[in-house]
Parts: sequence; C-alpha cells; structure tokens
Amino acid sequence: MTLKHALYVPSGSGPHPTVFAFHGFGSNAFDLLGLAPDLLGGRALMIAPQGRDDVRLDAIAGAPVAGYGWFPLLPGDPRARDRQAPARAIELARDFVDEASRRYPVDHTRTVALGFSQGGVIAYGLALTEPERYRGVAALSSWLRDEMVDALPKVNRSTLAALIQHGRRDETITVSRGRDSADKLRALGVATTYREYDMGHEVSAQSVLDLDAWLTAQLAQRTATPGGRRTT
Repeated sequence: MTLKHALYVPSGSGPHPTVFAFHGFGSNAFDLLGLAPDLLGGRALMIAPQGRDDVRLDAIAGAPVAGYGWFPLLPGDPRARDRQAPARAIELARDFVDEASRRYPVDHTRTVALGFSQGGVIAYGLALTEPERYRGVAALSSWLRDEMVDALPKVNRSTLAALIQHGRRDETITVSRGRDSADKLRALGVATTYREYDMGHEVSAQSVLDLDAWLTAQLAQRTATPGGRRTT
C-alpha cells in the first residue's frame, strides 16, 4: 500500500465504523492507536497511516530517536518553505484512504478523519475537500491553514461535523489557533464543536471522554426512511 500503517480491528466481520487517524509531527503510526479501545466501546476500526517524512527528534527534544511527519516543519529546514508540501501530503493520504477502504472492512457510510497536531492538517484537508465521504473531522491540538481554506472547492459542507480540542497551555500550537480554526470551519458551514482544556500539547483523560461522546454521535448507525432520508 501507499503508506505503512497500523490497525485496530474490532471483533466481527464488519463493515465497521472507521476512524482514519493521522499522527503528529515526529511521531509514528502507533501513536494514536492506543485510543482505539476507549472510542466507541472499541467497536470502531482504526486505521493509522505513517507519514513518509523522516524527522530527527534530537532536533526537537535532544533525543536521538527517529520519528515521522507529513510535511517538513522544523525551522532551518529549507524544505519547510515549500508551500505545496502540505497539499502533496494530503493527496498522499487521500490515496492511502482509497486503498485502505478497498482492503479493509470499512463502513463507507460511517467514517471520520481524525488527526493530532500536524495530523489534524491532513484530516482537515481530506474531510473539507470531500465532505460527502466523511461523517466528521476531529482535530486535536491542530490548526486550519489559511492556504488550505483558500484552495478548497466550493461544495456543500452542511452535513459535515467537526470537533476541535485544544489545550489552553499549549505552547506548540497556541490556543488562539484552535479558536481561529473553529471560526473558519463555521464560516465554511461545518457544524463545529469546540472544546478547550487545562492541558498543553497533548490528549487528556477528559478530552478522550469528549472525543468518544462526539464519535459515538457521529458514527451511530443510521437507517433509511421510506422517503430516502437517513435518520439517527
């Protein structure tokens, strides 16, 4: 497949409600997988791809450990000036979602894109470009880029839901960027839930509980009425 990835597969043959989970800068495919048993009662398929951009964490925290990213970010890295790199990363992720949706028991009517930090940029790019494909997008400690908003196709996003979670003590991506992202989403017509927490650039116990409640609402089984309208 296009990208290395990790899986959490619930019991049963499927198709399963599915979360495509995109890790943050300097992490890997296993980073968000630990959340899977706590989300939707462990009944959701989680597919977590790994970015291709190698990141030396010693450049960030003095630790000689390699991680991965979706596009270059580090100050001093000349590649970080490539304004098209995020768009290429989103296209790569879209190709992966296509492949994974064919290979694994994905319920195509119950899918969410989720990302932490830089991974949230990828999740935003996927869901906002093709809102008909996703029930929702969850951005944890992330930001919605102006360049992305400017390049979005003019499509109806009223059926898409969004959850933004951000820490008031986040020094990596300031809380103001989370608030700004929520404003941008609402201007795009996306039903947006915004939550702040007394935390830094991280996931907390309360934020996981709120994420679970939101996912449960978005991925609940829907049945078709005689008139063809889908209801929860």
